[in-house]
Amino acid sequence: MNKKNIYFDHAATTPLKPEVEDKMRQFYTAGFGNANSQHSHGRTAAAAVIAAREQVAAAIGAKASEIYFTSGGTEADNWAIKGIALSKADKGKHIITSKIEHPAVYNSCKQLEKYGFEITYLDVDAEGFVSPDALDKAIRDDTILISIMFANNEIGTIEPIAELAAVARAHGVLFHTDAVQALGGAPINVKELGVDLLSLSAHKFYGPKGAGALYIKGGVKIEKLITGGEQERAHRGGTTNVPAVVGLGEAIALAVKNIDENSKKVSALRDRFVESVMEKIPHVRYNGTTDNSKRLFNNASFSFRYIEGESILYSLDLAGVSASSGSACSSGSLDPSRTLLSIGVPVGIAHGTIRFTFGADNTQEEVDYTVSKLIEIVQRLRDMSPLFKISKEDTKYV
Repeated sequence: MNKKNIYFDHAATTPLKPEVEDKMRQFYTAGFGNANSQHSHGRTAAAAVIAAREQVAAAIGAKASEIYFTSGGTEADNWAIKGIALSKADKGKHIITSKIEHPAVYNSCKQLEKYGFEITYLDVDAEGFVSPDALDKAIRDDTILISIMFANNEIGTIEPIAELAAVARAHGVLFHTDAVQALGGAPINVKELGVDLLSLSAHKFYGPKGAGALYIKGGVKIEKLITGGEQERAHRGGTTNVPAVVGLGEAIALAVKNIDENSKKVSALRDRFVESVMEKIPHVRYNGTTDNSKRLFNNASFSFRYIEGESILYSLDLAGVSASSGSACSSGSLDPSRTLLSIGVPVGIAHGTIRFTFGADNTQEEVDYTVSKLIEIVQRLRDMSPLFKISKEDTKYV
């Protein structure tokens, strides 16, 4: 029997759609020109970049002039945080974010602390939500930026961004949201949300790695993160990665076009998985909100008591199933998840967490196979766990 090849880690990255690859390929060969060159080869590449910029703008309700291409979501987040910090340092040095932000935001804020900025890290509730009231109370006269992620990459909680942005606007403070995990799974319109900056990354919605964008609302002043030539309308130096930009444009157009169909199919798979795990495996914690209207359509995060997540992960891999022990950007760390600790998951239980994120090409058969293997793996690991043996003898450990 051939080994299974099941991929349930779409939050880490998604496969490149064939249509996107086809569109990109011509700009590695015939359309190889530098988009900033003035000859015909350059004009061909420049036209493709313009078209991609318009595709991104249309997907999020922005103007093409408000879209700036980056190397990915991490660069977009860094630029938003540090660029605004530098441009407004004379107005104040206070920034507000949350305790569950992606490392690209969280660590950017930590770095700014070394340069004299003050950062307020907001608590979240047990489901991972940031409170608009808590945000309102945290704003000071010297607050220059608020950055709250659209949806959490580990537990899938979708934040009340429109409400949070309204609080910021009432105080005259700029608002940035990291929407890297959300785009393609939730409708996003920057005007309706009222955000000033928004980050996105192509490889989260079946586009290429190494391609992202930052929406900067017209009129917002921001310092450069990468200096060099006059690319990106003199906002970001560096030769334009035309194939990646073209792929981003095509991928985002397809993602928005198919959002309802994709969300319906994938959420049904996720729900089938969650219901099966909750029914068939005891001593598990489902992390995040149970309100599916406020949770990413493809996300399921479970903590399995008395065992280590890494052991589950490796056992699943041997069974032909790819999942994640948390954020791919933090997978090299042995520390418990900052997000899980922030929502009140005890350290011991947090270490037993696996994130499953589903995609458009997954099937019910793959879900059922994974649940059957998960039952076997969890039971086998618990049979070897001294904590599980103690729990059966002393109810305070259950």
